[in-house]
Formats: sequence, C-alpha cells, structure tokens
Amino acid sequence: DFCHPDGWLAHIGVDVTPARTPINPLTNLLPKLRSHAVPIIWINWGNRPDLLNISAASRHVYNPTGSGVGLGDPLPKNNAPVLMAGSWAAQVVDELKPKSEDICVDKYRMSGFWDTPLDSILRNLGRTTLFFGGVNADQCVMATLQDANFLGYDCILVKDCTATTSPEYCWQATLYNVKQCFGFLSDSQAMLEAIK
Repeated sequence: DFCHPDGWLAHIGVDVTPARTPINPLTNLLPKLRSHAVPIIWINWGNRPDLLNISAASRHVYNPTGSGVGLGDPLPKNNAPVLMAGSWAAQVVDELKPKSEDICVDKYRMSGFWDTPLDSILRNLGRTTLFFGGVNADQCVMATLQDANFLGYDCILVKDCTATTSPEYCWQATLYNVKQCFGFLSDSQAMLEAIK
C-alpha cells in the first residue's frame, strides 16, 4: 500500500516513486546481513479484518471524509483491503520478499512497538542495537525508532534504505532529529564496508 503503484497511497494521489528508492540498497544489504546472522525483522502495517483494534480517530485520519478508500476498504485496482493483515495491500513489495528465517511483525500504529510483540522478540534475541530502514521515514520509521530509543535500544537509521513520500523538509527533519536526539545515521555502503 505504500510502495506499489496499485497500492493505497498511489490511489489517493501520492507519488510512491520516492518510497521505492530503498529497494535496491536493501536488495544488496539484506543478504549480507543474513549471512552474518543479523536477524531481519519486517514490521508491516497489517490490521485485524474487523478493525477492532483501530480507534475511530485513526480510522478518520486514513479516510477523513468517510467517502474515500480507507483502512480495510477494497482498493479499486485489485480489491485488496487497505492495510489488512494477510492481504496483498499489507505485503512486503515483491522485490524484498521476506525469507523463511526472517521475523515478521504486524503493527497497527505508527510505532512498531505499540500493541505488538516486537520488544519481547528483540529482548529474547538479546539484541540491543537496531538498524532501521523502510517507509515512511518521518512517520512509521521515526515513531518506531523513537520508541526503540526510549526503551533503551541503540538506533541507527540507514539513510539509503529509508525513504518518505512526504516533502523533502520532512526527510531533512527526520535526519536531523535522529542524529541530534535519538541515534545515529549510516548508509548501506558503510555497513557493507564494515562487514568486509
């Protein structure tokens, strides 16, 4: 729904081209991370089919007029329900399909930590340093990174593996805030060099 031209964002008129820019860097980085036993965790927005865990305020944000296509509504191009767990609309883009050894977590808020098992999974894995990539940087990625910081994790935003469909100033503010307050910045090339 966030990166595909047939997804929800494109349907409501958002240019999803910027959201696709992390695909190639992630395609190169993920196999190397897997080969070094770095767990890959996919945090994907996937609501319950009955939307019982989504507040009225959240539903309003994603369909403010009540007459558009919002959470759980079928997309006109393929009938997939918007951001519904298990549907096409909530899947990872085809180019980045999760591997069997990867961990998948459905989320229902901007942050991947709220109302999910993410913190328990990370603590059971014994991980304290987290690398962040994905979309949208200034919304879901940033909210999850901030919560990780508040929970005591060391956070690194991988710049070229992260993007947003928001205006450029939102991206710049995200980079500034991560570096200033919540963690560190890196890129996939620096990580690949360090792995060598």
